[in-house]
Amino acid sequence: MKNNHVQYDYRGARVLVTGGTSGIGAAIAAAYKAAGATVTITGTRPAAQDYDHDLSDYRYLSLDVENNAQIDAVAAAQPELDILINNAGIALPSLGLDEWDPDTFVRAVTIHLTSGFRLSRLCRDALARSTLAGGGSVVGIASMSSYFGIGIVPGYGAGKTGLLGITRSMAVEWGALGIRANAVAVGLCESRMTAATIANPDWSAPTLARTPLGRLGVPADVAGAVLFLTSGQASWITGQTLPVDGGYTVSG
Repeated sequence: MKNNHVQYDYRGARVLVTGGTSGIGAAIAAAYKAAGATVTITGTRPAAQDYDHDLSDYRYLSLDVENNAQIDAVAAAQPELDILINNAGIALPSLGLDEWDPDTFVRAVTIHLTSGFRLSRLCRDALARSTLAGGGSVVGIASMSSYFGIGIVPGYGAGKTGLLGITRSMAVEWGALGIRANAVAVGLCESRMTAATIANPDWSAPTLARTPLGRLGVPADVAGAVLFLTSGQASWITGQTLPVDGGYTVSG
């Protein structure tokens, strides 16, 4: 009997989820919306109507995280903010790009690290004004590549590794402002970005074999962890990274 599902109350909370149109970001946005929050999502297309699924429950802002002016505009559009989820990202090899090329490497680090830092820093003052139980929160979406090398994605891995470090720095620097910063390190989870990886048994089969819980993740697994970390129940947790990976990182 599944009778222990937690129902959070985020009524009155203002949440920004980057990359919230699909996959993990969409699940996080939907979970906050279901809990009563007012949710803004970002995507790369000019308008919400440009997607083939309904995004009318959200405020939509267009954002290319490689464009500093757009990052600045998104931050300026958040005069009141309680929770920032830095989720936007992409595995550039899925676009046929080689992250061992120095210019592509820089792009990957920009997408997965420096853009999130810029947005967080620009949203800091709004987050500091939060009256949410537990204070304002920043949550970064990290990865198993935050812990070990994956040869095909050196830039992605460097960005996701750096995310752990900047999370700790934000926690230390912004704690006095009442802002908490944490991250979740996601294992192989079903999403549009990982579809090709999951479809390739050379990648997915060894991952499943090493995962104690014996299954891949789904976006809802990540959403539950994120909502906990930004809740009042986690009000004394900051600077931490929570692996959400079915036990992959502790299995030999």
